[in-house]
Amino acid sequence: MSVGLPMTVPAPGLPARVRIHEVGARDGLQNEKTAVPTEVKAEFIRRLAAAGLTTIEATSFVHPKWVPQLADAEQLFPLLADVGAAGAALPVLVPNERGLDRALALGATRIAVFGSATETFASRNLNRTVAESLAMFEPVVARAKDGGAHVRGYLSMCFGDPWEGAVPVHQVVSVAKALLDLGCDELSLGDTIGVATPGHVQALLTGLNAAGVGTDRIGVHFHDTYGQALSNTLAALQHGVTTVDASAGGLGGCPYAKSATGNLATEDLVWMLDGLGIETGVDLAALTATSVWMAEQLGRPSPSRTVRALSHKE
Repeated sequence: MSVGLPMTVPAPGLPARVRIHEVGARDGLQNEKTAVPTEVKAEFIRRLAAAGLTTIEATSFVHPKWVPQLADAEQLFPLLADVGAAGAALPVLVPNERGLDRALALGATRIAVFGSATETFASRNLNRTVAESLAMFEPVVARAKDGGAHVRGYLSMCFGDPWEGAVPVHQVVSVAKALLDLGCDELSLGDTIGVATPGHVQALLTGLNAAGVGTDRIGVHFHDTYGQALSNTLAALQHGVTTVDASAGGLGGCPYAKSATGNLATEDLVWMLDGLGIETGVDLAALTATSVWMAEQLGRPSPSRTVRALSHKE
């Protein structure tokens, strides 16, 4: 597989380097109809790390009833000791204190909690109001921080909700600030159903800045439902964002929002960043080969346009 393109043509006003927060092994695989074998997940993560990804979300310590595809968290995480020892960060998602206990017992040092900017999704995803979910996260974040862990706060439905429609910027800013006030180190803004457009992205980031939230604490998480994930990412980069969530091969969606399609494909993101001369440390050829391999394990082709284009080259 030869990758001779894209030609590097930098654009003004963009960061020199972007950290990719790889979510394929967690957010990607949690939406699969059948469980992927633990050994395959471990190999997937090892290959992602070998391709140069330095932040790879490993799994989620939720009750198997809610996300059965990730029921093997206790079995998987110890298999990744070599990946962590080599320097890759391996964040895990925890929904509550029970999940935190399970993660800490296995030595996890990067924790993520998952909140909602809207009441309906909070009810459907967490069986709580937004306020109740924040109260649930408070001891989780406090205990994780006391133990020296890095904590990420995910905020879903930041741009639109399938039940409530458009989500006002001030509403998102309010919940985002509440998450950060709990002690989260960083915040990931989720376009869970993929309805954001670049102007909306800029407006939300501007609103957060005006409320005292620095761009250096913000990551973006776009879904490609309407083909806008890359344009929205570019808008975020122009605003100074340097952390972008993506999923190898474009895997994933959201099991609690049927209109949520796949995540931004990591290969599509790297292709754009390479062309802009923005460093990621990721080997696109190795990453593409990894996604081709994973697609074979899942028995279907990757939805990533870059994976399809590069894997068909002579």
